[in-house]
Amino acid sequence: MNQPLAYIHPGAKIAKNVVIEPFTTIYNNVTIGEGTWIGSNVTIMEGARIGKNCSIFPGAVISAVPQDLKYDDEDTLTVIGNNVTIRECVTINRGTTDRMKTVIGDNCLIMAYCHVAHDCIVGNNAIFSNNSTLAGHVTIGDNVILAGMTAVHQFCSVGKHAFVTGGTLVRKDVPPFVKAGREPISYVGINSVGLRRRGFTTEKIREIQDVFRILYQKNYNTSQASQIIEAEMEATTERDEILQFIKNSHRGIMKGYFKSN
Repeated sequence: MNQPLAYIHPGAKIAKNVVIEPFTTIYNNVTIGEGTWIGSNVTIMEGARIGKNCSIFPGAVISAVPQDLKYDDEDTLTVIGNNVTIRECVTINRGTTDRMKTVIGDNCLIMAYCHVAHDCIVGNNAIFSNNSTLAGHVTIGDNVILAGMTAVHQFCSVGKHAFVTGGTLVRKDVPPFVKAGREPISYVGINSVGLRRRGFTTEKIREIQDVFRILYQKNYNTSQASQIIEAEMEATTERDEILQFIKNSHRGIMKGYFKSN
């Protein structure tokens, strides 16, 4: 159901049962999947690909051009999955030539006033609380929670199942399965509550704790700890995921609390 007071470009592809409220503007080269609700005063610009059963609340701006002086009007995208809720005044910019797209996975909740910059890749089931901000080229894993007013530096990565406490400045990569906080950002434990909610067994949580005990509580450097973990701990999906994350980290992982400044 499209309101007569909304503007929809003839080139936009809108599923039949999408609801678009008054005073919303939808540009050319936009696709919106069935069952999605678009609130009033939303702006959806060129290159948006929005999935099924999403809710986009008033004041959001989706797929605006990147706030990047190197951007030269490339034909890039913003890809938003299914069952995503985007609250009031959220801004999500489309990609540049680096990744050619900004991606939000399925079943995400992005609360009011959050910003997702160009070339960010966000996994499934992520929750960003109010005013959280991702700079460009950030990668966020599945099931990550960013508490309110978290700010993530460009090119940083946050591993899956991680929880970042409110007001944290994320200048280093955050490994999977952990809680992160303090200033400067550091390890504050395993995200055991989140892991239990997602079906991790007590034994599996202990195994993950053992990995991070070596990494963060034995006064080894990152290379030494990684070698010990690989040599002494049984290979499991979670152990290998942590080691691979450390290996792939370009900005370096955050420190443990014994090494904070």
